[in-house]
Amino acid sequence: MNQFENTSRANQVYYLLNKNYPNAKIILKYQNIFQLLAAIILSAQTTDITVNKVTKKLFKKYKTAKDYASADLSELEKDISMVGLYRNKAKNIKATAKIIVEKYKDGIPKAIDELIKLPGIGRKTANVFLGNAYKISEGIAADTHVIRLSQRLDFTNHKDAVKIEQDLMKLFDNTKWFKITYLLIEHGRKICTAKNPTCDKCFLNKLCPCAFKFPRFQIT
Repeated sequence: MNQFENTSRANQVYYLLNKNYPNAKIILKYQNIFQLLAAIILSAQTTDITVNKVTKKLFKKYKTAKDYASADLSELEKDISMVGLYRNKAKNIKATAKIIVEKYKDGIPKAIDELIKLPGIGRKTANVFLGNAYKISEGIAADTHVIRLSQRLDFTNHKDAVKIEQDLMKLFDNTKWFKITYLLIEHGRKICTAKNPTCDKCFLNKLCPCAFKFPRFQIT
């Protein structure tokens, strides 16, 4: 399939995803942009549902970057102990908060190159933050759902998240970069799951090279 054909198919996929999930968006809950950043850091290798359970209490206790910067590390660890890698995440959140307070005077950078220098922030985290906090799209957040669906839909033949992001950025107009992340995540949660995807219920099955190729659909 040439680039033009793949771009055309990608636009059809986007149209159908947007039609079926018009309200797709981040499900992490927060009251200000530092809480958003903290929630995104916490969400690495942890479900958003678990993060929301943790932050329901956490955000009542710590409301601003200054609160996290001055927090007792061992106490912060206990406060987020339900999430995976909580010790490392507590250290990163506290360190990031301190940098934001001291270097950026409580403001959070609006450029991805600056964000990824903060402890616990990678390209995916930075893309999610920029899109939701500032409506800035410098790239596409390649989370596990986005990676899986991009491979199944033959939008990429890479496994590396950065290379997958680059392939997606070539396929989709930059006005779609922010939304495509959440459309793919929504579809990955509801239909195109990691195990036993329901291709028979999928509205993309005529456009998907992997449709019905999973064990559950094979005749024995």
